[in-house]
Amino acid sequence: MFSEEQLLSVFRALSNPARRQMLVWLKDPMSFPDQKAEDVEIGVCVTDIQRRMGLGQSTTSQYLTMLRQAGLVVATRRGKWTYYRRDEANIARLLETLRDVF
Repeated sequence: MFSEEQLLSVFRALSNPARRQMLVWLKDPMSFPDQKAEDVEIGVCVTDIQRRMGLGQSTTSQYLTMLRQAGLVVATRRGKWTYYRRDEANIARLLETLRDVF
């Protein structure tokens, strides 16, 4: 069950159309042109997300950090690169909380 503070963090993260779009795109990592099948488990490289969004590196990183802090994505470092994937278990918990609360 998500606390009220956690729900507020999620709502803030999802209030921005670009962050919502990132979350939608991460649902299908293979939709990114440079995505390798062997990397699907760790996620999509932030560079690929940035390129697709057409945003600057710092803005993309800030948006992904906000999604991570809200518990919607997980970040994994591999060398100098950071990969992001959706946290499906936490998203399922969120949906359950929303059904129970609303």
